Amino acid sequence: MATDADVDMGCAPTASHDILNVPPSGTKRNADGQPIENLPAKSDAPRRIRALDPNVVNKIAAGEIIVAPVHALKELIENAVDAGATSLDVLAKDGGLKLLQITDNGCGIQKEDLAILCERHTTSKITSFEDLAAIATYGFRGEALASISHIAHLSVTTKTKDSDLAWRAHYLDGKLAPAKPGQSAEPKGVAGRPGTQITVEDLFYNIPTRRRAFRSPADEFNKIIDMVGRYAVHCKGVGFTCKKAGEASTNLSIQAQATVIDRIRQIHGSAVANELLEFSVAEDRWGFKAEGFTTNANYSVKKTTLLLFINHRCVESTHIKKAIEQTYANFLPKNGHPFIYLSLEIEPARVDVNVHPTKREVHFLNEDEIIQSICEHIESKLAAVDTSRTFMTQTLLPGAKVIDSTPQTDSDGTPGRRTPASKKRRYSNDLVRTDTTERKITSMFARAGPSESTGSMDHTVETTTAPEAHEYEMVDRELVQCRLNSVKKLRDEVREDTHHDLTEIFSNHTFVGIVDEQRRLAAIQGGVKLYLIDYGRTCYEYFYQLALTDFGNFGAIKFNPSLDLRELLRGAAEMERSSITSPEEDFEVETLVDRVADQLIERREMLLEYFSLEISPAGELVSLPLLLKGPALTLSYAN
Repeated sequence: MATDADVDMGCAPTASHDILNVPPSGTKRNADGQPIENLPAKSDAPRRIRALDPNVVNKIAAGEIIVAPVHALKELIENAVDAGATSLDVLAKDGGLKLLQITDNGCGIQKEDLAILCERHTTSKITSFEDLAAIATYGFRGEALASISHIAHLSVTTKTKDSDLAWRAHYLDGKLAPAKPGQSAEPKGVAGRPGTQITVEDLFYNIPTRRRAFRSPADEFNKIIDMVGRYAVHCKGVGFTCKKAGEASTNLSIQAQATVIDRIRQIHGSAVANELLEFSVAEDRWGFKAEGFTTNANYSVKKTTLLLFINHRCVESTHIKKAIEQTYANFLPKNGHPFIYLSLEIEPARVDVNVHPTKREVHFLNEDEIIQSICEHIESKLAAVDTSRTFMTQTLLPGAKVIDSTPQTDSDGTPGRRTPASKKRRYSNDLVRTDTTERKITSMFARAGPSESTGSMDHTVETTTAPEAHEYEMVDRELVQCRLNSVKKLRDEVREDTHHDLTEIFSNHTFVGIVDEQRRLAAIQGGVKLYLIDYGRTCYEYFYQLALTDFGNFGAIKFNPSLDLRELLRGAAEMERSSITSPEEDFEVETLVDRVADQLIERREMLLEYFSLEISPAGELVSLPLLLKGPALTLSYAN
């Protein structure tokens, strides 16, 4: 039997022995679970330098160049414009993260170049570093497509003018890759149009932290629209379209032949385009030429919109933006800002384009002098047209409370000042320009009578001949209460489907006018909103509800003399027969007329009681129901 002495003298350790040797729970441990105090002391020797794996290097570089889908799009747009494209179509899904596709009609890519297309630092723009001093293209580093291929699934379909086929290639990590596992990675011949189509799918699929950073696809798509709009304004002679995948309508569409003002109008609205001033300035001393459009003093918004292109490259410059804002400070109200499109061309030798990974910044010589020259020219343009200002006013509406213009006085008799906070601004979209309670202009016209005189005036006023007024005869008849379950059920269905907001609009609407007679479209105003309605469908629903409400209590339109019922039915039957296209639907006109006429004559008492539709025993139409007093009834007959 083992004793405690046996255990202490070298026998195999027991469970109790292990427990006694476990470090306290508060002991710090490393990743392997060993207590830190038991680890060997750290060496003071510096860490060894190791070369990073090329795949890691490429991913890091790609993350610097392609920060968001809009940066990938910018690179692809610039490549397309460099290729001489006159038409660019942009397609995006989920803000460009799921799909980003750009199609152009440029010169295309040679099949022999597809093998190295996505390798890093391969380009057709420059051949030596000295070429940067005379760079006249957007691209020059050969990194855009390479970076995209490392963080997305990239495919390229291209066709040159002298090629019989288009060629499609897929890329992964800068090299050709098969479209599906087991297939060849070589470019495949397909049908296609001249130009290039680049498709980027699953952007940042292998960088999950970057992918999760994009919270809203809608925000990313708005950035794409903004970027396409900037290049659409600048690139003259190039057409642009941009839309979401799966949607038929385009979010942005610019024709190639559109002028700069037309492009600004379509993208930024007429409020900007109507207030534009064109400017142009050049100085050989500083080696630059600037041209563009800027808004006058009548336009003012809360945030400056600056479309800046330096040597046709879309860039950002806080120095230029602040200088222009200071120039406008003397012309615009407080917190007012302008819209500016500025295209600045500087001698390539004076510009350093290789400053920022995304190429959004450039440096150039004599920056302060060039900015000052541009701002002075813009200021002179603004001063030349600053002779009048446009202010929006609103006519006082009937029934509105008149504001007392008498200045308020304090208790000591001195005029009081109204604080700015007490002024309530009314926006144009909140103003009601027409009101159903207004007096109509037709009420001011003179009423034409049989022998109208001018009172004290001794001459007669000639008036146009108006149609004779309808004669209405009031009858003393008690209101009939409808007890038919079928009619009550129809009334209940109408009440259940009542739309209260729509009812309010129609109850207080103002008729604006007919928009399209063929499509039965009319415009009405309800409150501050303008509505387009199908007045045929609206009248159908109105008279249907009116007939249910007044069922059994209709008025009557009397015919004198009475009309031949069979003659009316015969005309309707012949019209119906003329529109028949199938022989199986053909019928005898007289047989149908006799059958329908006999049924109507047989039920004439019910028709008279319920609908005020009176038919004589001889088959003459005496009256029709009158649903609404006022509209004229016009009947035309073919002899």
